[in-house]
Amino acid sequence: MPSSDLGFYDINDYLSSVTPARDPILTEMENYGRKHNFPIVGPTAGSFLHQMVLLTNPKRIFEMGSGFGYSAYWMAKALNDPDAKIICTEGAPKNATCAMSYFERGGVADKIDIKIGNALEIIEETTGFFDIIYNDIDKHEYPMAFEKAAPRLRKGGLFITDNLIWHGRVMDKDNEPSTIGVRELTRLLYESDQFFTTIIPLRDGLAVAVKL
Repeated sequence: MPSSDLGFYDINDYLSSVTPARDPILTEMENYGRKHNFPIVGPTAGSFLHQMVLLTNPKRIFEMGSGFGYSAYWMAKALNDPDAKIICTEGAPKNATCAMSYFERGGVADKIDIKIGNALEIIEETTGFFDIIYNDIDKHEYPMAFEKAAPRLRKGGLFITDNLIWHGRVMDKDNEPSTIGVRELTRLLYESDQFFTTIIPLRDGLAVAVKL
């Protein structure tokens, strides 16, 4: 295939193919996601999250929407501070139990607290500020996630959100609630004077917003 014919997802497939082999737990989680048709950020976005943690050395991370723990595992493996913690939120108890099993076998369970329930409610109930807030909840709730997360980040903290390209639907005439939610978050991020935002076309699009 000529390079000019390569599409966005062809490039992502290439990047995935050259990403170094993961540890056995991550490989198992990727296989679990494929077997159960459970969407995960995958190795390209996962390694990016890992790098963001290495760069910023956070003490407190809040994850809005954790699934069975794939992205949290990538971040936990990068934590250097022995007192650093990730608060994971997941609505399905079965997924939370599955995640904790992976965390325990991967040796990161002591770095993670899992809270079962609605991420938008849990962040309100949790005190203090965060160094990183990672957002991957239902897309129609993305604008609300921004409203809840913005005041809870420290200055210089990162608000990272997955699926800002949303499989190309944001560029189509798609008016499903999920697509509208992604478009609205994009508008909020770029219009906010509290954040400097870049959308990185990695996998399905990652927004990285730095609180000013």
